[in-house]
Amino acid sequence: MTNDNKQMNKLDIVYEDNHIIAVNKTNSEIVQGDKSGDEALSDKVKAYIKKKYNKPGDVYLGVVHRIDRPVSGIVLFARTSKAATRLSKMFLEKQIKKTYWAIVKNLPESDHGTLKHYMIKDQEKNRSKAYDTPRKKAKEAILNYKMISSSANYHLLEIDLETGRHHQIRCQLAKIGCPIRGDLKYGAARSLKGGGINLHAKRVEFEHPVKKEPVIIDVAPPKEDNLWSEFANVM
Repeated sequence: MTNDNKQMNKLDIVYEDNHIIAVNKTNSEIVQGDKSGDEALSDKVKAYIKKKYNKPGDVYLGVVHRIDRPVSGIVLFARTSKAATRLSKMFLEKQIKKTYWAIVKNLPESDHGTLKHYMIKDQEKNRSKAYDTPRKKAKEAILNYKMISSSANYHLLEIDLETGRHHQIRCQLAKIGCPIRGDLKYGAARSLKGGGINLHAKRVEFEHPVKKEPVIIDVAPPKEDNLWSEFANVM
């Protein structure tokens, strides 16, 4: 098997047409290249497109949003500049509904609710801090959550984002005493094998930027983490 074919087999492509491609990212991949020097998911997708469609020269791929490296789940890419411009605008204008699953040790006071905080990003430490009241330079952060299942020791929350702040879900859940399992940066008791955390970008819903048809993409959490399987009854 050639390196290109191995690359194609590694990718979990969950949606693809002439304008968009969506990948179920593992919780060890980076979406775009960074100072780590590790191969980015965007580069893997470019290699996949180049090989599959036998494209000469550079392959166009628009990165229209990102999810954190230790987070698994759906990442949307644009295959054309037209789709990239429209998708970026849709993300900015909150026309794309994003639903996440998170596993937490501690249950929130209520099994459903809305969290509203004011967040400030610390660029040097690559983390954010949430406050209950407005602060200078803080941005409003809002999410809705509900508890959808419990195991012997953990709880599964479904989260709908209303805003898209840096580390928003991780930071806001930690603020209410419910850090995500494995998320040492935000107060979890211990890390997970491979450095991932139990936060998964489960579903996206939007109108196709070119075809104007409804698109719903829903992906399962990583099979490698046995704890996810304890919540198989809701998947």
